[in-house]
Amino acid sequence: MSASTVSTTKAAPKPGGRRKLTLPWILLIIAGGLALVSLVRVISGANDLTSVGQVSGALQLAVPIGLAGLGGLWAERAGVVNIGLEGMMILGTWFGAWAGYQWGPWSGVLMGIVGGAIGGLLHAIITVTFNVNHIVSGVAVTILATGFTQYLSNFTFDKAAGGSSKQSPRIESITEITVPGLSSGLDGLQAKHWFLVSDVAGVLGGLVTHLSLLTIVAVLLIPATWWVLWRTAFGLRLRSCGENPVAAESLGVNVYKYKYIAVIVSGGLAGLGGAFLAIVSTGIYQEGQTGGRGYIGLAAMIFGNWMPGGMALGAGLFGFTDSLKLRGGAENVHAMLLLIAILLVLALGWQLYKKKYLQAGIAAVCAAGLFAWYGATDQVPSQFVDAAPYVTTLLVLALSAQRLRMPKADGMPYRKGQGK
Repeated sequence: MSASTVSTTKAAPKPGGRRKLTLPWILLIIAGGLALVSLVRVISGANDLTSVGQVSGALQLAVPIGLAGLGGLWAERAGVVNIGLEGMMILGTWFGAWAGYQWGPWSGVLMGIVGGAIGGLLHAIITVTFNVNHIVSGVAVTILATGFTQYLSNFTFDKAAGGSSKQSPRIESITEITVPGLSSGLDGLQAKHWFLVSDVAGVLGGLVTHLSLLTIVAVLLIPATWWVLWRTAFGLRLRSCGENPVAAESLGVNVYKYKYIAVIVSGGLAGLGGAFLAIVSTGIYQEGQTGGRGYIGLAAMIFGNWMPGGMALGAGLFGFTDSLKLRGGAENVHAMLLLIAILLVLALGWQLYKKKYLQAGIAAVCAAGLFAWYGATDQVPSQFVDAAPYVTTLLVLALSAQRLRMPKADGMPYRKGQGK
């Protein structure tokens, strides 16, 4: 066999292998999804589904989830599972509010990052140095952060004017940007409720209306993370610690150092998400305001297959679902029943094409049930509306489980020199 034949054989894709999605395919999928949502909006009459306010609210709700997910990505790419993201977000909310109401919002942002990074440092000491189980450590960090912030509030916020033991005084807001002319024009176009055209206008309008400067910073961190982790020598060494730390050590990589850096950065990003909640989303610290977003951020990271772009899509999905609950409530969530039913019909066709008849049967039964539910009711119970973001989290993880590939050494114990 000639060398050229060998080269050709090696380059050929494996039968049944997955093709990498290119940018045109991704854009086509996004366009198809938007067209489907537009169809559901027209049929259901839920015109707020893609309104400027809906998209703007979804973006604001997605940012804390995305920052937590980005933090989880940094840690897990270095081989450390970070269940403690929720606790690090809690530290970020408290320290962000504590500094924000005294010295201004940007000081609060900085201190929120510091607070989260301290939680990350604690998690790194426990897991990397002392080799404690990562799940146990993450849960402990979250419990400790919850109790610690409650204790601190009793003699800080409780003594401040406008504060109490459960909330901080009001924090000055960060500058918001609205593109003049473009924002009002898109809002007017969206208000006409045309098929697809108004939906595109609503999405674009939501991205240029009341946009906080901190939101811009958070969005830019996604491509920045991709560039650092996948286009630099530093990122290659860090990711090698999550794939094969023994091999990395044999090549001269200080595995402990990179794991520490990754987990501290992870905590800082989660703390930034917490500061965003306190300073931008509400303008005030309130006890329990993270509401499990650290865990949902972890789910977004898993949905995104430990990649920044996929994680951002997951955070956007969860933010959109959460925004549906807050805006229009039962009407919007009721319209989503029709959307899910149509998606199940598409899944039914795909499973039949793949000759997976059991999966096709399940999709058919679920689709029929959702169509019946949608046709027989005008709105869904309020309890279902409240549970919609969490149900979405479970469904997304269940449907995406088969295509996931976590770092090979993620969560595995490591001792320096263990490969010798």
